[in-house]
Amino acid sequence: MTMRLNPYLNFRDESREALEFYQSVFGGTIEAMTFGEAGMSDDPAVADRMMHGHLVTDAGFDLMASDTPPGGDQPSMGTAINVTLNGDDPRIRDYWAGLSEGAEIVAPLERAPWGDEFGLLNDRFGVAWLINLAASQ
Repeated sequence: MTMRLNPYLNFRDESREALEFYQSVFGGTIEAMTFGEAGMSDDPAVADRMMHGHLVTDAGFDLMASDTPPGGDQPSMGTAINVTLNGDDPRIRDYWAGLSEGAEIVAPLERAPWGDEFGLLNDRFGVAWLINLAASQ
């Protein structure tokens, strides 16, 4: 038996743009379904919004997102959760560079007191990312 715990991000109406941005950073493929395709809305203002989007990358990242459904609460980004990326793969620096485009850098990616490279940013969509590149052994 296996289980996975994956981030599922909610946006007001920019989940497609966000997943396409994350695809430009991490690679991979996106599968998406709109509210209209799911038969959940005939309203043209809502039908093209993303009901569910899923980005899967060759590195094993699994990131999902959706737009707020009609009548749903509007999300408040960056206040309750951080997305973390940890590892010893030097591609993490490239991911940091990609995520940094249009981001608010809270703490630059640099050597931390525990020896790893660590950085914190809020990306252009307001999602908070903690990035940790493990020190070489």
